Amino acid sequence: MAAKLRKGDKVVVLAGKDKGREGTIVRVMPKDGKAVVEGVNVAIRHQKQSQAGQGGRIPTPMPIQLSNLALVDPKDGGPTRVGFRMEGDKKVRFAKKSGEVIDA
Repeated sequence: MAAKLRKGDKVVVLAGKDKGREGTIVRVMPKDGKAVVEGVNVAIRHQKQSQAGQGGRIPTPMPIQLSNLALVDPKDGGPTRVGFRMEGDKKVRFAKKSGEVIDA
């Protein structure tokens, strides 16, 4: 099945502690059904000091379920579902709410 959400997409969180927050997808893990979104689901990890870097409490974005994410509509800025259609001989993704093509 084609990937509905990809790296670089702007998404909004639908459920969980970060509900309503927006961010950009940094990494997608389709096998696990999860994605890492910039500034969302951030956990504090404790890092021991080493010669290479400073130690301390480091905020790290953790993976979030793809089902809890929705693409941000390019026209109105709200959450929307993703559809696929053929334009010429090319399969393109589009926002279901506005009908705008997401990637060219």
